[in-house]
Amino acid sequence: MDSLVVGALNKQKCCAFDFSCLHKGDYASCWPRRVKLDAWKTLQCPRRVRLSNIQAFAILNGRHFVRSHKCEWGHLISRVEKKIASGQRYHTSPSASWDQTYGSEPEAISAWTSFQKSLNAFYRFSRPHTVIGTAISIVSVSLVAVERLSDFSPLFVTGLLQAVVPALFMNIYIVGLNQLFDIEIDKVNKPNLPLASGEYSVQTGTGIVVASACLSFLMGWIIGSWPLFWALFVSFILGTAYSINLPFLRWKQHAVIAASCILAVRAVIVQLAFFMHMQTFVYKRPAIVTRPLMFATAFMSFFSVVIALFKDIPDIEGDQIFGIRSFSVRLGQKRVFWLCIYLLQMAYAAAIVAGAASSCLWSKLVMVLGHGTLASILWLRAQSLDLKSKVAITSFYMFIWKLFYAEYLLIPLVR
Repeated sequence: MDSLVVGALNKQKCCAFDFSCLHKGDYASCWPRRVKLDAWKTLQCPRRVRLSNIQAFAILNGRHFVRSHKCEWGHLISRVEKKIASGQRYHTSPSASWDQTYGSEPEAISAWTSFQKSLNAFYRFSRPHTVIGTAISIVSVSLVAVERLSDFSPLFVTGLLQAVVPALFMNIYIVGLNQLFDIEIDKVNKPNLPLASGEYSVQTGTGIVVASACLSFLMGWIIGSWPLFWALFVSFILGTAYSINLPFLRWKQHAVIAASCILAVRAVIVQLAFFMHMQTFVYKRPAIVTRPLMFATAFMSFFSVVIALFKDIPDIEGDQIFGIRSFSVRLGQKRVFWLCIYLLQMAYAAAIVAGAASSCLWSKLVMVLGHGTLASILWLRAQSLDLKSKVAITSFYMFIWKLFYAEYLLIPLVR
């Protein structure tokens, strides 16, 4: 954008802007806070004056046009008229005369915009659906260790934070490492990820990954909980072996081993290690295996297999190109999709039976009705899915994660 052509104010008509030289971007994201470019393209004015890039950027962001949900043209137009009358042009150096004319707000706007973009890039880099899944699962398993109302205390909150924070750092390490070694694949499968899109350099991604791993282990060591430390360590080993491209590693290339890694972390380590962290380290109780813990481990084993299988269904195109022999590549999307649906339906049926066998009436009702409802929603949505649409399949995968979250809301109610 070399310049912006702006029309001066006509006595009968309000001045209009010719934005045809601008690239379509996020300058026109919403009204009335930002000017919609298309709405002004066709308007014409007799006199025109040139603005520099930084001036145009500030104008588009509402410095002179949009305040308190209405347009205020007078101040800018009077300045334009004065410049025209004196024979001067609005083609200024950003560093010299912009601050004298308009102040330093463009720098503040630019800094805020840059911060928002950085935050959004990190949000996508961290794969938020996995972060949310990790946090909810740890909270749920920690609640399984609660035996009486008096257990809800500052001690519980402290122990929960000791588990969640380093686990989230480890989660970012695992998903970030996977992106570092999958840049070319993600350019096909997930082009919106920061490394694949070029928003992050390899050095930036590496820095985030290394810092996340170091912070996770440092916090685990300082806290001093051995169940927590071993959960972090085993997750680190499996996550590294899953992604890193070294001899005998990069286990994601082998469908069975890849599914086993996800199963081990999501179904076993999360359930057992974080329960033992609360049971033995926080509450100082003997290590025991309770009925809710056994149910959570068994049910999440099914769910983890489904997630491991389903995550490759939308990515079949890139996996075929780069030789990733996932189940979706070997068996086809349709077969793997319905295999996942049947596995989840089996898990829900088993949960309903387990709930019906409970001696606690309210737990029986919650388990039977809750799992019956989730199973019905899953089946109805699966029937209407268009397997030829990548967007639809990806949306359904996010729906599977929502079912994953919902299950962790039910697990603490198992009695």
